[in-house]
Amino acid sequence: MSHTVDSNSKPPSKELWLGTIAMTPLSIAVAPWGFLVGAYALEVGLSPLEAQSLSLFVFAGTSQLVALGLLQAQAGFVAIMLTTALITSRHLLYSMALRDKISPLPARWRYGLGFLLTDELFVHTPSNDGKPLNKWYALGAGLSFYIAWNLATLLGILAGSAIPNLTELGLEFAVVATFTAMLVPMIRSLAIACCCATASTVAVLAAVMDWQAGLLLAILSGMFAGFIFEQAQEYLQ
Repeated sequence: MSHTVDSNSKPPSKELWLGTIAMTPLSIAVAPWGFLVGAYALEVGLSPLEAQSLSLFVFAGTSQLVALGLLQAQAGFVAIMLTTALITSRHLLYSMALRDKISPLPARWRYGLGFLLTDELFVHTPSNDGKPLNKWYALGAGLSFYIAWNLATLLGILAGSAIPNLTELGLEFAVVATFTAMLVPMIRSLAIACCCATASTVAVLAAVMDWQAGLLLAILSGMFAGFIFEQAQEYLQ
């Protein structure tokens, strides 16, 4: 994955372009996902404007899909809000990890990059590489991904209006493929591998057993397993 570089090394326009290029593979990979969100929103009963607004203002793929599923199941407002809050809680960890790099920036940059912060952007803005955050590089990466997501949603809306049963084509596989592409390069230690293996196992078991809190359980189990493994390694050394 590409890393940010010192903000004084290249002009802003070039950094914007470098960030856009670095994010392009993930922008392409996420297209079927955004396409699915647009088509699914129409199937649930939202208008085209409402479906597009969901991507324009929420901009959180997993949460959008889950919220749409809950709407289709006629879940209540509180249930939808709590579930989406739980799913997006990982962004709090991202923010904490990037806090030292983001905090020196003016408010307009902090708010803008905060809105654009996704799993994909976090991958491209390492928190522990010892380098300063390049705001123009991050903006290019985040903004290009935002535009690609909304264009994919728009295509899904247009296609969903013309082609029936689009949500049955298996496009949700793009969710798995995108996260796998981001996750694998980040497995750089046995502790991280233990965390991922534990979380994956628990998530699969929870899905098979239809546990409603499976996602939360998988996250906590993975974090705990990774922490214990790391502590054990340090103790044995």
